Amino acid sequence: MSDLKTIENYSYTLEKIFPEAQDFLPLNGTDYVEFYVGNAKQAAHFYKTAMGFQSEAYAGLETGLKDRSSYVLRQDKIRLVLTTPLIPDSPISDHIRKHGDGVKVIALWVDDATKSWEETTARGAKSYMEPTVEEDQHGRVVRSGIHTYGDTVHIFVERKHYQGVFLPGYEKWESHYNPSSCGLKYIDHMVGNVGWGEMNTWAEFYNKVMGFANLITFDDKDISTEYTALMSKVMTNGNGRIKFPINEPAEGKKKSQIEEYIDFYQGPGCQHIAVATDDIVFTVSEMRKRGIEFLYVPGSYYDTVGDRVGQIAEDINILKQHGIMVDRDDEGYLLQIFTKPLEDRPTLFFEIIQRKGAQSFGKGNFKALFESIEAEQARRGTL
Repeated sequence: MSDLKTIENYSYTLEKIFPEAQDFLPLNGTDYVEFYVGNAKQAAHFYKTAMGFQSEAYAGLETGLKDRSSYVLRQDKIRLVLTTPLIPDSPISDHIRKHGDGVKVIALWVDDATKSWEETTARGAKSYMEPTVEEDQHGRVVRSGIHTYGDTVHIFVERKHYQGVFLPGYEKWESHYNPSSCGLKYIDHMVGNVGWGEMNTWAEFYNKVMGFANLITFDDKDISTEYTALMSKVMTNGNGRIKFPINEPAEGKKKSQIEEYIDFYQGPGCQHIAVATDDIVFTVSEMRKRGIEFLYVPGSYYDTVGDRVGQIAEDINILKQHGIMVDRDDEGYLLQIFTKPLEDRPTLFFEIIQRKGAQSFGKGNFKALFESIEAEQARRGTL
């Protein structure tokens, strides 16, 4: 089944289950994710080499910008924008000084960016960017934006009248160095970490301001080990194309991964990006060969996988070799694995996920995953 067909089927199922999710914007999908980073040129090389992204567009001194440079990378339907400041006194510099490299913008593709801004600000969102028309010889784009948790923002992108490579002000980025794809297809979900007692506040924000519904709730009994715990609410828009789990810490004997993230990121932010693949064994094999490090899953985890998830098409021994976890729900099963943090600060990481019917988020893997994360925290001295 193609990735597009998978998304369409998943969206149709969610629309039947969650009619209370009101797609008044509506949201057509993730347009791009923008990172503020200390050195965008080098970060772009990393994402190309290690994860198989391709050069798409560029903006900087050569295109008339004086304060920043941005490199746009693409792999199938995933678009990353890596932005670095050219001057020390700027909001981008301030963001990096406080947070390190991290996600600033989660941009959402909409039919009408003006209406999206009016609808969300009328419902209580704080404006980040009023509707703005950007034009060049390839047409026009309208963008607007609102603030969300921490310093993260959503930008609404209306590009139906634009035929250019990315946005006005960008030029095509021609590069002789274009490593092959790692098989990443689209963004499955993006997870936000918020502070103590803030999960319900932000779940309510996505419900009331953006028309999302609560897909799944996990409490500290679902997501815990002997030492740490967290709670999470997964929020989804009506067609299911945008899913935002919101995590907050829960009481435990030691410091949880959420607390560690917030300490090093200096506040709430995007914890991880889950990217989908049609062949997780190929994707993980390629990424590992290119230098990506994944969390270690104890070999004992696989002793009971067959009993827990039943028959699957993949060879358990191959999954064990790569540390890929499996979980099943009423609709099917999924395979998933998590990278170690991609920054020196233990903040942002990626999840690689392959859905084979399952609509869940790997609840059966939480304990093994958390124990793996705790082992890394212990090595860092932050547990």
